[in-house]
Amino acid sequence: MDITLVLVVIVIVIALGFDFTNGFHDAANAIATSVSTRALTPRVALLMAAIMNVIGALLGTEVAKTIGEGIIDISQFTESTDSLMQLHGLGIILAALIGAITWNLITWWFGLPSSSSHALIGGLVGAGLASFTDVQWMGIMQHVIIPMFASPLVGFLLAYVLMKLTLSLVKTLPFHRTMRKFRFAQTVSAAAMALGHGLQDAQKTMGIIVMALLAGGYGETHQIYVDGEMQIPFWVKLAAALAISAGTYAGGWRIMRTLGRKVIELDPARGFVAESVAAGVLYITAFVVHAPISTTHTITSAIMGVGATKRLSAVRWGVAGNIVVAWFLTLPAAGAVAGIMYMLLHLVFP
Repeated sequence: MDITLVLVVIVIVIALGFDFTNGFHDAANAIATSVSTRALTPRVALLMAAIMNVIGALLGTEVAKTIGEGIIDISQFTESTDSLMQLHGLGIILAALIGAITWNLITWWFGLPSSSSHALIGGLVGAGLASFTDVQWMGIMQHVIIPMFASPLVGFLLAYVLMKLTLSLVKTLPFHRTMRKFRFAQTVSAAAMALGHGLQDAQKTMGIIVMALLAGGYGETHQIYVDGEMQIPFWVKLAAALAISAGTYAGGWRIMRTLGRKVIELDPARGFVAESVAAGVLYITAFVVHAPISTTHTITSAIMGVGATKRLSAVRWGVAGNIVVAWFLTLPAAGAVAGIMYMLLHLVFP
């Protein structure tokens, strides 16, 4: 039995497992506001989000390429025909995935909307450091650290400004009739948010699967590189899309309660603006910047932004503070778990 092939399959299965946890962990990103304002029932919202996740996942590959090439450099393993080197490279990817999944489960248990994206990136960096693999610090600064701070800030400020503008436009209109219209509009904004979630988050798993194929020596078989440009095989796109969609439909009720009710009590107008702003940020970073940003950070900050238009005290800053702490802990915590897991794997497979 080819142990390299077996490990490649194991890594792909675990990567799709991470994709599934990403789906149920981040389902709240797309639908919490719509459910909390009663624009959609939970089950209808989850089904809609699952479908839009699949569509979004098939729309682009630039974020996948950033994950596959821009975080750690595994070329020493992917270019080797030595089975031990290939196993070493696969062990690094496996450790990164376990670190990310572990942190996802911890934050899901406590109902904290942390970033699955940053958990995965933290896992890759932690496993890379533990294995003395070259970490692409410039790429991480450009595609992770700067967007990590910029996207929530942009989400908050843009949501605040647009909500103020919206309120000034509708202030003379009948309240209940206007809210009913915004509740209908939230169906569209929630779908747009779910599309952006699939576009961003499913691609990250695609990048990991491609890394596993390359590390296992199957890059040429699947034509990963064509004229020096990384290509994502269609079956990888489809598998990642279906996994995140299944996870989304399974739901993430703990986190949904945090985003939909504990940060602020939302009305349909604020829910619509928050979702629209967050979706716009996701599209721009995916298609223009090619940065794997956090859908969680983006929608949470947008919710805080629309909430602050009521009054600053309307936002439950204690809950928001717990969320921010989870944001900052994600990269090092997932990295630490991944580093420990790599060392354990290295003991078993020296």
